[in-house]
Amino acid sequence: MIRKLRIILEMIKFEHTVFALPFAYMGALLGTVVMEQRLPSWSEIGWISLAMFGARSAAMSLNRLIDKAIDLRNPRTRDRALPAGLLKSAEVLLFIIVSFVLLFWAASNLAPIAMKLMPIAVFFLVIYSYTKRFTWLCHIVLGLTIALSPLGGWVAVTGQFDFSAWLLYGTVALWIAGFDIIYATQDYEYDRDAGLHSIPARFGISGALWIARSLHIVTAIGFVILFWMTQLSWLYLFGALLSIALLFYQHWMVKPHDLSRVPTAFFGMNGTLSVVLFIFTIADLVVLRQW
Repeated sequence: MIRKLRIILEMIKFEHTVFALPFAYMGALLGTVVMEQRLPSWSEIGWISLAMFGARSAAMSLNRLIDKAIDLRNPRTRDRALPAGLLKSAEVLLFIIVSFVLLFWAASNLAPIAMKLMPIAVFFLVIYSYTKRFTWLCHIVLGLTIALSPLGGWVAVTGQFDFSAWLLYGTVALWIAGFDIIYATQDYEYDRDAGLHSIPARFGISGALWIARSLHIVTAIGFVILFWMTQLSWLYLFGALLSIALLFYQHWMVKPHDLSRVPTAFFGMNGTLSVVLFIFTIADLVVLRQW
C-alpha cells in the first residue's frame, strides 16, 4: 500500500503543488485584507490547503488516466506509472474519487459560495485533459483551470468577488498558459504526428516561444497593476519585479534550437516564482504592515 501511494504521488508530481498553492494562499491573504481588513485564520488556511491537495491530485490523476493511451505512444511519457504498468486504472480511479471527496469536504468548511461554485471547478478539472484533442488553446484552458487556485482562495474566505480577484486570476492564468506552451515544445514532433493540438504544433517552436513571451509580458503587467489595485506596498512591488526577472530568465534559458533546459525552466523557475511572490506578499502585509 505504501509503495502504491508513493508511486501515485510520483505520478501526480506532488512536489509541484508549489506552482499553485502559494497563489491560493496569496488569494486568501489579499482577499481578507482587501475585503475584510483582516488576515485569514489558520483554520481557513488549513481547509484551503486540503482543498488544493484534493483538486490538484484529482486533476493530475484524471489527466494521467485520460491520456494513458497517448502517453504510451509518446517516447517522453511512456515510462509514466500507468503506461508502464506500475499502476492499474482502477487504482488511479479510486485515488481520483478520494481526492474529490477531500476537495468537497474542504470546500464545505469554507464560505458557502465555495460549494455553489464547485461544479464549475470540477468541469475545468475534467475538461482540460480532453482539450488537446480538438484545440490548440488547450494551454489557455490549463491556465484558466490552475488559476482557480488564487480565485478560489479569495472567494473561499471572503464569500465574494472583487476586481482585484479577477485581475489575480487572469494574471496567473496567463502565467500558467505561457509556461505550459514552453513545456509543450518538448512534444512538438509527437503532437504533430499524432494529430494532437498544441500551440507548438500549430505555430512551430519559434512561434510558440514568442506567444509564450507575449503572454508573460501581460503577466508581468498584471503583477504590477495588482500593486496599484490593492493595499500592497513597495515590498510586494520589489518581490513582483524579482519574480518578473525570474519569469523572463526562463525565456533566456530556452532557445528554439535548444530545448534541453526546458525542464529546468519549467520546474525550477516557475516553482521559485510563485514562492517568491507569495513570500514578499506575506512579508508586506504581515511583517511590514502588521495586519
